[in-house]
Amino acid sequence: MYVIFGATGKVGSATVTALRQAGHAVRAVVRNKDEAKRFAAIGCESVVADLRTPESVRSAIEGAQAIQMLCPVPVGDSDPESTMRRMIDVAAEALRAAPHARVLALSDYGAELSHGTGITLLFNYLETRLHSLGGRLTLLRSAEHMENWARVIPIASQQGILPSLHHPVTKPFPTVSARDVGLVAAELLLDKPRSDLARIVSVEGPQRISADYVAQVLGEAGNAKIAAIAVPRSEWTATLLRAGLTDKHARLIAELFDAHNAGKIDVEETAKTERRFGKTTLPEVIASLLAAGGRIHSPIVQA
Repeated sequence: MYVIFGATGKVGSATVTALRQAGHAVRAVVRNKDEAKRFAAIGCESVVADLRTPESVRSAIEGAQAIQMLCPVPVGDSDPESTMRRMIDVAAEALRAAPHARVLALSDYGAELSHGTGITLLFNYLETRLHSLGGRLTLLRSAEHMENWARVIPIASQQGILPSLHHPVTKPFPTVSARDVGLVAAELLLDKPRSDLARIVSVEGPQRISADYVAQVLGEAGNAKIAAIAVPRSEWTATLLRAGLTDKHARLIAELFDAHNAGKIDVEETAKTERRFGKTTLPEVIASLLAAGGRIHSPIVQA
């Protein structure tokens, strides 16, 4: 039995689908019973679990041969750092108590760094807490998800500008489609342990992109002129608060982009890190996002 936490998300959904297509038994971990219906349609068992509740996590992983663990950043939480650390602690204790299960933990580029990375520091905490699992642990560190740009498509559509915290807007950085992360995760879950040490795998897309390139792709998709604009550092927190983040969450994101712009968030290039590359391109992801949520009109560019 393969147990997939975060099964309703883009990464988890891709993992579940790949494992089921390969004929494996899958238990999808969901937040409520309504989310379980679509997994039943493809032959999955489903279970409701809350990562803040040890009993529900232990029940969800019972009998598992392999587990895909996602501890999500809690959006809308007044103190997302404390809440996520609590979820990580609960998950770590439950996984240590399941000694025969292999574990794949979804992590981030930059998770090897122990300070100065904002929200990514929580993935360093995740990796540290799971380290004792040894050879039954695989850490899958992914680059920034291309789908994150969906948040600013409405602004690009209405105003002809693409606000970016990536500075400068011409600087290439690693990204990856969420679906490709899920597919790589499925492949790794099916692998056997190779040593007594944790396996570290990085995944990013077929090419690095810049905010300028994102604007170009959006413009071409909607036959519109769109310009990438670097949001001044002094305006980051206010911008993130207007986007609906809590104050503490906004500060963690700002710290992350400070690290990004300093060149600190990247693949850890050491002999112990394996590298994988997804095949999905940014134009394919943007086309999918636009098909799901609307289209780019032809606005006037505002510099």
